Amino acid sequence: MSGNRPILLVEDNPMDVDLTRRAFAKRNIANPLEVARDGEEALNWLARWEAGEPLPVVILLDLKLPRVPGLDVLRKLKAHPTFSRIPVVVLTTSREDADVQTAYGLGVNSYIVKPVEFEKFIEVAAQIDLYWCVLNQNPQDP
Repeated sequence: MSGNRPILLVEDNPMDVDLTRRAFAKRNIANPLEVARDGEEALNWLARWEAGEPLPVVILLDLKLPRVPGLDVLRKLKAHPTFSRIPVVVLTTSREDADVQTAYGLGVNSYIVKPVEFEKFIEVAAQIDLYWCVLNQNPQDP
């Protein structure tokens, strides 16, 4: 059941983290929100999941990250034999075609450009919740 599995937000901008938390709270999204504030912190979750922490129902991944860029995080996640099946949604300000093409080439499940307005962001949060946490059928945990 995805209702209690976390959503992992990989985001270095504190205002965007706060915006995401507020949007999810306003939509009453039941899944706990875990935050990795840079690419290295995101990759540290691999060891935590191997140690038995619950896998996220979806990973929301920014591309413009310090320490390890988002596309490198995506590359390592999708290359992992066990965790490659975790859905990854790029949630970024980048509209660059090269980023979109590379992300899909690496196996991203969806690519969303962050809306600037809070009300639009709430709509995105609602769609993420509805699709990834309710409708989408995830593979069974290993």
